[in-house]
Amino acid sequence: MKLRFLAKFTPIFFILAASSIFSFPYPAPAEVVKITPHFQPDPLILTGQSGGENSSNCGSISKQPNQVLQLTESMSYLKLRVEGSGQPTLLIDGPGGRFCVLAESGGKPEMSGFWTKGIYSIHVGELSAGNHTYILSISQQKSNTP
Repeated sequence: MKLRFLAKFTPIFFILAASSIFSFPYPAPAEVVKITPHFQPDPLILTGQSGGENSSNCGSISKQPNQVLQLTESMSYLKLRVEGSGQPTLLIDGPGGRFCVLAESGGKPEMSGFWTKGIYSIHVGELSAGNHTYILSISQQKSNTP
């Protein structure tokens, strides 16, 4: 009797056990954001959590990029700027190389200039302890406003 009972419910126990194994919160891959000339709205605003479990020369970063940008064409001017309640950094890995951008004199980490067509993996790192909400603005405007 006990064996029939266990045999009857073994598939249910297996399904519950398997679902608990595969339901751990793994970071979802970053969505690819396509950037085209004259994109709107400008600035484009993206948000997320800075920092992560990996230590780097650009602060603590996550294993996966926070943002992935696909520039459909080379752009004569593009500016990325990050703001957050902690001490955010930008680690940009793209066709032109890998760059770490830190804040200068209490400012916000920012990288601007000519950007080559291609895929850019953006890690928003953190120099202070923990994770903090960040705002990443992407603009083609040369003004100082984000």
